[in-house]
Amino acid sequence: MNAPGSSRLEALFRALVARRRAIIALYAVLIPLAAAAAARIPSDSSIDRLVVQSDADFRAREEFRRLFPERAQVILLAQAPDPFAPEVLRRAAEIEAALRQVPRVSPFSAPTVFEQARPGGAAADRPEEFRAFATGTDLLRRQGLVGPGFLGIPVTLDVESPADRDRVLGKIDRALAPFLSPPLTGLGKVGGPYVDAWLEGETARAGRTAFPLLGAFVVVITLSLYRSVRTLLAFLLTLAAAVACALGLGHLAGYAFTIVSSLVPLTILITTTAALVYLQSRFIEIPEGRSIEDHQAFALANKFLATTASMFAAAIGFAALAVSKIRPIREMGLWVGAGILVTWVVVFTLFPALQSLLRTPVRRAAAGADGGWQRLFDRLPLWTWRFRWPLLAGSFLLMVAGTVALLGLPGRIAPLPLQTDALDYVDPRLPIVRDTRLFERAISGLSQVEVWVTTPEGRALDPEILRGLDAFSRRLEADDRIGTVTGPITTLRFLRYAAGGGDRLPAEPSAWPGLAASLDQLLLNEPALRDQIDINSLSHLRLTVLYQVKGFAGVEATRAFFGAVWEAAAAEVPALREGRMRIVGQGLLQAKIAEYLVPTLTESFLLTAAIIFLAFLVVFRSGAARLMAMIPSVFAILAMFPVMRACGIPLNVATILIASTVLGASENDQIHFFYHLQEGRRGAGLEAAMHHALRIAGRAILFATLINAGGFLALSFSGLPPMRQFGILASSAFVLSMLASLTALPAALWVVSGERPTGAMPAPRRPVGAPPRGSGAEAAPGGAPSPG
Repeated sequence: MNAPGSSRLEALFRALVARRRAIIALYAVLIPLAAAAAARIPSDSSIDRLVVQSDADFRAREEFRRLFPERAQVILLAQAPDPFAPEVLRRAAEIEAALRQVPRVSPFSAPTVFEQARPGGAAADRPEEFRAFATGTDLLRRQGLVGPGFLGIPVTLDVESPADRDRVLGKIDRALAPFLSPPLTGLGKVGGPYVDAWLEGETARAGRTAFPLLGAFVVVITLSLYRSVRTLLAFLLTLAAAVACALGLGHLAGYAFTIVSSLVPLTILITTTAALVYLQSRFIEIPEGRSIEDHQAFALANKFLATTASMFAAAIGFAALAVSKIRPIREMGLWVGAGILVTWVVVFTLFPALQSLLRTPVRRAAAGADGGWQRLFDRLPLWTWRFRWPLLAGSFLLMVAGTVALLGLPGRIAPLPLQTDALDYVDPRLPIVRDTRLFERAISGLSQVEVWVTTPEGRALDPEILRGLDAFSRRLEADDRIGTVTGPITTLRFLRYAAGGGDRLPAEPSAWPGLAASLDQLLLNEPALRDQIDINSLSHLRLTVLYQVKGFAGVEATRAFFGAVWEAAAAEVPALREGRMRIVGQGLLQAKIAEYLVPTLTESFLLTAAIIFLAFLVVFRSGAARLMAMIPSVFAILAMFPVMRACGIPLNVATILIASTVLGASENDQIHFFYHLQEGRRGAGLEAAMHHALRIAGRAILFATLINAGGFLALSFSGLPPMRQFGILASSAFVLSMLASLTALPAALWVVSGERPTGAMPAPRRPVGAPPRGSGAEAAPGGAPSPG
């Protein structure tokens, strides 16, 4: 039965609660379906997935892959003090023979190349001859087949999916197990498949670690706040429904779990828990003389606008990450945004139904029932007035320092460093990082870019074009930033070197018709060569270049370098002008990621801030309030950048989310604080309004922040360095935002209003639904006065 003066919103919630059994039955059907859909979401944490599919360079690479399908490759490093010793060569031959028994694996090595080029026995039986062969040219070193202290064994994998890759890598590891002993000092593993497998496994482990920790944290917070197992059960069932529905939505959208995907369910859990804390904290304390049914409808209606505004602002704020050209960040933002909207429905339907069905306990408000936290909140208004100027000055200085730490000062302080190297996302203590850095130093670079050469129809094997490619390759390798160039010209150089003619191809045009003919013959007999020349049209060639991506100042500088080298080669061999050269590949995309990081941070932050400002515009009418409400979040975000610089934490695909995440999630505190500040401002001074807001929302702000901070702090146990860094930064930022909400924000309100406190402590506690004393208004039996 509706109480006199009940609003339409309260009537709506009464109607929803009356249908609680139907609502719970609906979710009982929906949740298993959503969970089943979530379980089918694929996992793809590869660095290869970072760029959005609409990017021009991404499309170019996909077009290139249709001509030259890429096969995964790893390189095994047989390490020894003298890699040319007979026993080491014999062990390398045994490893290669064992690998040949593994299905879908194709290994080769420098000893095999030597034995094919110089028949006469195994390399282990001719160690000095092999040493002279391997060190008489830089071809083997540039290909990673020999190096200081190792023999390289490249292994090509014929795999089509991450599951295939993991199975084949497992078989390789088992095949290698008998050889992990002297004369080898180690057997290193290098290559993207190993990195991708580790990233995907660690992403899954991060979720398995973070979610139980967050669950335990929610249990502790809920029981300490409400001391009720029934309330805890209502929380947990609502959280399970919210996460299942949000993840099921991701399956429908075609998303995959990526390197930052663990933030999706984690953010949904944190956002939902914070909303439940605000609703339950308003519901649990019921004024004397009011029925539980009426008070539940009042509490839901009273918190509806503030909770809706904060959740919608957070949802649209996360969705603002769609401006990013980094694919996992874009998908994560849209996924979280849509998930929060689904969560909003769950919070205002399932949770009230569970409150009623489980009969979650309440307590009657009584005068003098204030606890220790409330006594602290009662002292805050006077304390913030006394220290208003130091609080504001300190906050301003920290914000300036944060801006400088992020953007730097021209000529004095460099901007915050960017991180896009795939190995930077791997635990630096792992052997794969050590082995990869060793290999990278040996060949002078590990980032890969593909040179795509298009010639007139049928002229890929034209002698003059091949001569021009030789000139182009030589000019590339003359630069210290280029490690190796592999292509058809490399095959010709190997053939010439094996024949005893040196590894340099002749510059005279008359020698090239014969070289072109030999390459044409090899194309018929060597399938591997078809990965470099398109045999269907004979108008496309591929050169694979390993280079030092950090040696170039971005994508355009890389393009300019390759373009200038091409023009210089074309000046030497004019036939090249008839063709077209493009650079594509993963290395180019990684360089683009570095250029997208800062725009992602700034554009998404500005868009998020603008959207949240509009949300505040809906809730609040005061222009000053709209701006001041964002002070705590902006302060917390900027304060993190000096911490990042001091701790050596760079910007990467995870830490770049700090601004949008903190701004999108922490504005809950400001919205709820200002909502109740306005509620208490009617006919009362600022001090009384602050007391009213802190009495109703103070503890909820405190514990919601602890949930936010504790939830993200669970990521600090992740083995992924970026996620670990993000967890620590985000949890710290939430605490700073809460402190600013309770100190700097009231201080700013005192300065803007020009009011002075009376210094009197608030009167004994009034019923929660009643307006502050002296407001000239009395609470209706079914609710409080409508806020501003």
